[in-house]
Amino acid sequence: MKKLFSRILRYFFQGLLILAPISITGFMLYWAFDKIDNIIPRDLIDSNSPLAFVKYKGVGFILILILVLVVGYISSSFIVGRLIDMFDHMIERTPFIKYIYTSVKDVFDAFVGEKKKFDHPVLVNVYGEDVWEMGFITQEDMSYLGLEGYLAVYVPHAYAITGKVFMVRKEKVRPLENMSPGDAMKFAVSGGVTAITEHGGHDSHKNAAH
Repeated sequence: MKKLFSRILRYFFQGLLILAPISITGFMLYWAFDKIDNIIPRDLIDSNSPLAFVKYKGVGFILILILVLVVGYISSSFIVGRLIDMFDHMIERTPFIKYIYTSVKDVFDAFVGEKKKFDHPVLVNVYGEDVWEMGFITQEDMSYLGLEGYLAVYVPHAYAITGKVFMVRKEKVRPLENMSPGDAMKFAVSGGVTAITEHGGHDSHKNAAH
């Protein structure tokens, strides 16, 4: 009975190991899909209106994607680009609102903008001489803060979407030339569970059940 119970328990955890990542990923994708799909207020659309088709599941999601693509396309033109720049300057000079707007914009620019910030993975020495953390260079010159020879490094927290910014001397930073930014972020956020290969790939850390 003890061997049978041990085997059942082992199979249970093996199944959990397979299903949990799939289920959580599926849930997060559905949650994002549902939130985007419900941006358009369906309650304000009459059933007899020509726009009644918007009430169907998934139509709102498709319309939002089309809107984003159209805005991205027209913003590439010179005239519209100038108008967007004028709007940016106006918002950035508006009290209170400018702090929210610029913070959100900088975060999106850091991840998907033309001036990506999290594309220089490094090892940074912060707490001790032989203790290194995974991070990303966000600014290479901190002299405007009176810190000559310093740079800013963002260190993400494990199993969280938060992190900390450290200003450290350049000699305390080791660039990771053979590691992609995506692999570095996965390694840091996963708490080091994700194993990084020599050429920048990754292998999931697996414990063999004996």
